Amino acid sequence: MSNIRITKQFSFETGHALYGYDGKCKNVHGHSYRLDVTVIGIPISDNTNVKFGMVIDFGDLKKIVKDEIVDVFDHATVFNKNTPHVELARELENRGHNVLLVDYQPTSEMMVIDFAEKIKKRLPQNIKLHSLKLQETATSFAEWFASDNE
Repeated sequence: MSNIRITKQFSFETGHALYGYDGKCKNVHGHSYRLDVTVIGIPISDNTNVKFGMVIDFGDLKKIVKDEIVDVFDHATVFNKNTPHVELARELENRGHNVLLVDYQPTSEMMVIDFAEKIKKRLPQNIKLHSLKLQETATSFAEWFASDNE
């Protein structure tokens, strides 16, 4: 049987600021992100299995990505916890805002690496993460491919 890639798309709204950056993105701002998650595997060949013919149920993939990424990052503001932005983050939290403190500069590039690690840990053993595409704007995106990271 052949390996097949399937992709599910997600969207979420997230704010961030890039500490130390020399452009506009040093200011707190937000994006309407789109995340394409592509996994690869062999479709289930057991015709008695309710998931017969599927690589993975799209609903199962959706649950993983929603739990790990979408529900966490949607309508949150992300800051690198290793910068003075932590003071701003605490103030926002004290005012009831949803703030995420991460170990990295919250660029699309670093976010997609983080997302890949989180998703890989939750996939069934016979399913592999093939690629992620995190679109920040209509014309800008970062991609992660398993084949580039083996």
